[in-house]
Amino acid sequence: MFYREAGDFKTSYASDNQTFPIRFDRLGYFTAMVVAFLVVPFLINDYWANAILLPFLIYAIAAIGLNILVGYCGQVSLGTGGFMAVGAYACYKLMTAMPEVNIFFHVLISGGITAFVCVLFGLPSLRIKGFYLAVATLAAQFFLVWLFNRVPWFYNYSASGQINAPERTLFGIEVTGPNTQAWATYLFCLVFLVGSAWIARNLTRGMTGRKWMAIRDMDIAAEIIGVNPLKAKISAFAVSGFFVGISGALFFSVYLGAVEVGEAFGINKSFLVLFMVIIGGLGSMFGSFAGAAFLVLLPVVLKVVGVDWLGMPTDLVAHLQLVIVGGLIVVFLILEPHGLAQLWRVAKEKLRLWPFPH
Repeated sequence: MFYREAGDFKTSYASDNQTFPIRFDRLGYFTAMVVAFLVVPFLINDYWANAILLPFLIYAIAAIGLNILVGYCGQVSLGTGGFMAVGAYACYKLMTAMPEVNIFFHVLISGGITAFVCVLFGLPSLRIKGFYLAVATLAAQFFLVWLFNRVPWFYNYSASGQINAPERTLFGIEVTGPNTQAWATYLFCLVFLVGSAWIARNLTRGMTGRKWMAIRDMDIAAEIIGVNPLKAKISAFAVSGFFVGISGALFFSVYLGAVEVGEAFGINKSFLVLFMVIIGGLGSMFGSFAGAAFLVLLPVVLKVVGVDWLGMPTDLVAHLQLVIVGGLIVVFLILEPHGLAQLWRVAKEKLRLWPFPH
């Protein structure tokens, strides 16, 4: 009975156009922020950080970036793993070349470098689209992985070809390296996720977002009414690359600490982030969070239920995970193309009307 709009009056355009128009949603949002910043850091441990929270925060940033490109602008991309690798290797080179600069700025600059690289590979979108654009971005994925493998300068001529994150601090607290604490790495990634979501939400609901959606729905009609396809598509690639680069930098420096590009940023990473966007919901900020949470929690739940409770073999559970993800993708594409976000919207609409039938 609390989820109602009765008595929730709007007295300005700003209040009428806010992200959470219902008071109950606003209270839930602020409660979640308080819990995330002030409660979870005191309860977190290494297992929760490394198995659930850090992967969720980092993949959610990558899903937001890919959702802007695929869900809002309609430009198919299969090169997310390669662009995450750009962010990771850019962060590594910055950390080793300029150790006096704060790690926070290294991550941001890595996002900017990735945005530039993403724009370069997004230029073919001005001439091709659909399947052909997917193949072009897939070529970017393989080329970038090959480049970071074959050019020793990127990994500082290491004999193993692996990059390792040096120790860096923020306000005197270590956030990278082997001696980090779980709450510090969690808060560091959480700040980037909240900032990325805030920027992405404001971009998608403004003029830039409307241009992206016009290009997505019908690019010829959008050009007729005055939308510049060049600026719209390139800006979508740039913003998407910025967020994906940030996620790659965090994935390398804060989460893993040491990566080999073929294993950490291979084609499977591109498909994983794309599956998050499809299952969560194309063209939805909430869908990016929901898809990332689902695919991060699924292996943990299957391990607990299948291996620990039912005693199933580990390899069988791993294959079962692939079957479940593949089946869900088919189901969502056929029955509910807008993913978990649409199911959440329908549930909220029914809750607003309950217990009345209409």
